[in-house]
Amino acid sequence: MLLVSILASSFTVRVGLPLLLVFLGIGMLAGEDGVGRLDFDNPNLAFFVGNLALAVILLDGGMQTKTSTFRVALWPSLSLATLGVVLTTASVGTFAAWLLDVKLIYGLLLGAIVGSTDAAAVFSLLRNSGVKLNERVGGTLEIESGANDPMAILLVVMLTGLLQSSEPLSVLAFLGQMVQQFAIGGVLGVLGGKLLLMVLRRVPLIEGLYALLIIAFGLAMFSGVNIIGGSGFLAVYLVGLTVGNGRIKQQEAISQVMDGLAWLAQAGMFLLLGLLVTPSSLLTHGWQAVAIAAFLIFVARPVAVILCLLPFDFRWPERFYISWVGLRGAVPIVLALYPVIAGLSNSELLFEITFTVVLISLLLQGSTVPQVARWLKIEVPPAPAPTTSFSLISDANANHSLELYEFLVQADGVRIPSTILQNVPSETVSTPQLVSLVRNQQPMVVDAQTELKSCDRIWMLLHPGDVNDVAQIFSQKASSSFLLQNFFGEFAIRGDASLIDLAKVYGVPLDGIDESDTAAELLQRQLGKHLVVGDRVRFGNIRLTIRQMNGGEIEVIGLKLQDK
Repeated sequence: MLLVSILASSFTVRVGLPLLLVFLGIGMLAGEDGVGRLDFDNPNLAFFVGNLALAVILLDGGMQTKTSTFRVALWPSLSLATLGVVLTTASVGTFAAWLLDVKLIYGLLLGAIVGSTDAAAVFSLLRNSGVKLNERVGGTLEIESGANDPMAILLVVMLTGLLQSSEPLSVLAFLGQMVQQFAIGGVLGVLGGKLLLMVLRRVPLIEGLYALLIIAFGLAMFSGVNIIGGSGFLAVYLVGLTVGNGRIKQQEAISQVMDGLAWLAQAGMFLLLGLLVTPSSLLTHGWQAVAIAAFLIFVARPVAVILCLLPFDFRWPERFYISWVGLRGAVPIVLALYPVIAGLSNSELLFEITFTVVLISLLLQGSTVPQVARWLKIEVPPAPAPTTSFSLISDANANHSLELYEFLVQADGVRIPSTILQNVPSETVSTPQLVSLVRNQQPMVVDAQTELKSCDRIWMLLHPGDVNDVAQIFSQKASSSFLLQNFFGEFAIRGDASLIDLAKVYGVPLDGIDESDTAAELLQRQLGKHLVVGDRVRFGNIRLTIRQMNGGEIEVIGLKLQDK
């Protein structure tokens, strides 16, 4: 099944279907209603495997999330991960109870099951769809999907417990459980990540074992935190976040192995969940499931997102996109196994509807992630970047770190700047240094007259803070250069450029402009405090777009002439 799924993935990528849908479909085809005729009916095993797989996926997702995104995405994400899940649960639960003609508590249980976005689906689609989102939107989606599982699990466990007992729901007990889950999971996750980072830096291992050490530590943390009453999902995500943002020499090798293990976890989980379901049973309440999915996608999720993001500086297209990428995946299916394992009445109904909702979400939302981003105009051109990097000196201060980078030349005729060629290796590297030029797998002698060719590979010794500037030299081809100019503008100015000087040059009225005003202040005044690359404003007949930032400070702004 795994072999067939991987081979089939190349076809699905070409037609634009989510890869996770392939694994789910292959599992269904191998099941008792499909060609495989495999009779798999073990929800306990599926639940166990699903939880372990989700822990691995969240660990890898945390490692790929940059803490710099927390500047603009942390509080919006937490709002969606807590209040957003509750609002979605309440609205979907009320609608489902009315539509299915069941008790409200069963409807709320269904709402809690489908109330959270799925980390596996979000991480997979955002990183493999080819779409580059601005930091505010992409960071919000990733952090939300990694942080909303504790709230959804807590709601499902509480509602399942209520259906098993006759005791009324205590609001104080619920809030106490929520605080306990987040507090224990959050504190131990950060502490565990720091401990693992220290171990990785000090314990010598065979290179291939470092990723396995991270997986083993993450799963131990996940299960240990669960045992003592915390949120294992939150803890393992924070372990990954801490390790991924710590500087270690083996970062590149670890990242490659972790990606493979995360894909294996996703594939195994979706195959097993597809094998567990009986496709013919999905038709029993098919139209009700379609109606609930439509209500979730077009009503419940958008309303929850709009309400949760009201206090934050998001443009309306960004809110609509965050709403649309509220993907449902393996997490709701795993949560739907809680009532099945507990032996509740209507548990099969809840599982079948959940499975159908997930299929519709992956088909409708998952296959349109890039198209909707382009339609809403929130896509940002990808910045030039190195193809490979190796950490030589690791330090918490990026100015003291040193890495070896490989750049792929994408256009003929590019020359290496003379300032780089004149540098010679020294004990203290203060400027970029050329290590090697490789052409057709052969090293080349380089001088000031050497013209680079497309597909040449340049190896350079750099501080991490210089990599973006150097990447601009080698990684632009004609089409990408045109896209960057079209998006950011033909000219680049400093963030502290005088606004009154710009107004005089481009014929913009001087009304309301002070002599001390800068271009960066104009952007902040009109768009709010938490700005990201790609934010833009109109200033008379010119458009100003943020091109480069350093933390919260605007460094470079793109300027594009507009029609009057």
